[in-house]
Amino acid sequence: MKTTLVSLFLLIGFFIGEVQSQTVPFEKEVKLIADRLKRDGYQVGSTLFTGSSSIRMWVSLQEDFPQKPIINTGFGGSTAADLKRHLYPLVLQLRPARVFIYEGDNDINNGTSIDEIISDLEQIVMRIQVVDPNCQVYLISAKPSPSRWDKKEQYLALNEAMKSYTEKKENVGFVDVWTPMLDEDGNPKSDIFLQDQLHMNKTGYDIWREIFAKFFPEETPQ
Repeated sequence: MKTTLVSLFLLIGFFIGEVQSQTVPFEKEVKLIADRLKRDGYQVGSTLFTGSSSIRMWVSLQEDFPQKPIINTGFGGSTAADLKRHLYPLVLQLRPARVFIYEGDNDINNGTSIDEIISDLEQIVMRIQVVDPNCQVYLISAKPSPSRWDKKEQYLALNEAMKSYTEKKENVGFVDVWTPMLDEDGNPKSDIFLQDQLHMNKTGYDIWREIFAKFFPEETPQ
């Protein structure tokens, strides 16, 4: 009996240790972002960009549109489900007036269905607008990365699904970054990506700056 109890306690201790050792995906990165914003401060009513690495690596974002306060809470490698999980620290508590979301790129690459992605995005939008019904939310299309060009049709279907969803919702818009990043033959422009053929270089972000300039009419792209 004593041996059985000892074994049981050891087993319980093992499972507790396993649970404690498991962390929520991106928990540490999100905490670093939250700590940075708490340290440096932010302005309520800002324009907020969030999503995966294409947002996180847009380091010139505030410089590109200097007349408006911008918050960047992009976290690399994330999916719509990850953003949904961390929505409070990355979006809700910051009380932005506008939110631009780039998710879906990694989702498709990970094999997530379009229905699942749209469902996650719908829940994200709903939670944002429950907190602030006047907050404008924009879904950014997936970009045409050469390293993921074999999934072109899936990305096109996702972009169409996102656009269709936004057309049915008030205060929700769609931003097409796919088309401006293609060359005359309909392929990804060759000079706008880093060596990994996934993430953008400065030339790629210059294209994004031109795309988003219409949302900052006071700004004049350099």
